[in-house]
Amino acid sequence: MREPILLPLDQAELTVDLNGSLMRRTVHPSGLRVLTELMPSARSATIGFWVGVGSRDEQADRDDAPGSLGSTHFLEHLLFKGTPTRNAYEIATTFDQMGAEHNALTAKEYTCYYAKVRDADLPEAVAALADMVTNSVLDPEEFETERGVILEELAMAADDLADVASEQLFAEVLRDHPLGRPIGGLPETIRGARRDDVDRHYRDRYDPSTLVVTAAGAVDHDALVAQVLAALNASPEERWHTDREAAPRRRAQASDELAVTAASASPRICVTERPSEQINLLIGTPGLRATDPRRFAFGIMNSVLGGGMSSRLFQEIREKRGLAYTAYSFGASYSDTGVFGMYAGMAPEKASEVLELSQLELQKLADSGITAEEHERALGQIAGSSALALEDSETRMGRLARAEIGTGELYDLDTSLALIHAVTGEEVREVAAALAGRPLTVVAVGDVARSGLQPNA
Repeated sequence: MREPILLPLDQAELTVDLNGSLMRRTVHPSGLRVLTELMPSARSATIGFWVGVGSRDEQADRDDAPGSLGSTHFLEHLLFKGTPTRNAYEIATTFDQMGAEHNALTAKEYTCYYAKVRDADLPEAVAALADMVTNSVLDPEEFETERGVILEELAMAADDLADVASEQLFAEVLRDHPLGRPIGGLPETIRGARRDDVDRHYRDRYDPSTLVVTAAGAVDHDALVAQVLAALNASPEERWHTDREAAPRRRAQASDELAVTAASASPRICVTERPSEQINLLIGTPGLRATDPRRFAFGIMNSVLGGGMSSRLFQEIREKRGLAYTAYSFGASYSDTGVFGMYAGMAPEKASEVLELSQLELQKLADSGITAEEHERALGQIAGSSALALEDSETRMGRLARAEIGTGELYDLDTSLALIHAVTGEEVREVAAALAGRPLTVVAVGDVARSGLQPNA
């Protein structure tokens, strides 16, 4: 079986054949990393400028220093609002006249600015993205405008009760851990954000040592490296110049999981009353970190439990009993911890039954494992969905970045599937038992008064 591709920070150049597509990687002495995957016959490319800074890296106010809560998401907005050579309209026009798909995203452990363009437009996209990332002026007037925009974005999310439940689950499961904070910030942190604090966050966190540029599709690696270096060196901000050596920065991976207490006799229930025809119910517990060796077994367990229409949760809750329109399970993994959860939306009167059934299905997996038929079906589902996802250059671009920023290991499709196929039924049962043995938190958002669920936290 092929081993994962290691991405050591002290290796300047790397070239690997990824099942017929060519992956190349350059680590520049400045700390900048550029990774490309050449996809044969592609006529477009997706490029991303990734910064290894996420919402978890923000700091609360202290007596000796101002904080930066909300700054990461604020920056995602502000970097589209102007540089010394482009105003916000000109940035928008640059991408629109290329017919580009462009956007940005803030996550808990990284931020990304990206565009998908035809191959002929890739140099112009590189120039625009590099200008945005390295030369943002963080204009004070635009800062106030975007404060209002972000508050509207948070208000929109607050009207989506599934989003509200998801944010609350992470906050309740991870408690005081920085990963438990909402990615977009809270209304109070956005209202209290100061332009100078966001600017300091930008200057302290954004530089070549934290920057990873990835591209997939019709891309020439050497040309892209030259274009990125030229753009950085043209920046009026000296911190971006690549004539100084610096070690590339990657988030340290935990050698052990965060301590998890034993499960209690009953789950901790947290409720939020909102006018709604449904209860949005989430049941969660601490999950697996990104490098946990059990993650491949978890993939199969999650598929069987709640990964599709044939999954146990969907069949028991929707198909057999008609209690909910949808029911599924999920996992989110980070460098030092994770969250595992189960979701369903149902009429308030059905919430207690759905909660009981969800817990029962997880416990059944923990006690008895999966059948051979379920195992085979999960393998097919994972193989098919993985192969289909990799038809898209955006997925491949993101795969390169997450490997580089996160684990330092890149798994091609064949290696991933070989590791999945090597998982035994007993390993699947063991990971289910580990999760079932952890303390469960229940979050219910909606017309909880009619549900019979009683908060105990």
